[in-house]
Amino acid sequence: MEASSKSYVKPTTAFLTEEFNETDMRLHWNKYAERLGQKGLKIMESILLISDPVLNGTTITYELPNEGSKLDFESQMNGLLGYLKGHLHNHDITIDIIVNEEIQTIRAFNDQDRYNRFLEINPNIELLRSTFGLDFT
Repeated sequence: MEASSKSYVKPTTAFLTEEFNETDMRLHWNKYAERLGQKGLKIMESILLISDPVLNGTTITYELPNEGSKLDFESQMNGLLGYLKGHLHNHDITIDIIVNEEIQTIRAFNDQDRYNRFLEINPNIELLRSTFGLDFT
């Protein structure tokens, strides 16, 4: 009777806190993004691949271009955190999201601008144009 009256003490579990480096973290980050892409979640895959995450201790800092992508990222962040914690064997991992909305000038290209840009990338386009008498301009 005394044994049954003793209160049940839940055993404490120690969470894993193994060391890991930024290379391992990025490897598993990219694997998770690839896995999402294979499942058909292409938008989340592209959000995970927008920029490279930076590791500061056990905090991963990730920079996103706008609030919309931040909201999408936050909706799937628990799955990513679980994946990283399990594969990196460290349950102290946290993700800090930074929104960097730099104003970028977007130019409308006309045909000549596009041709000049392609010519900068690959000068052989001029040889192709002159050899076959093409008119890209």
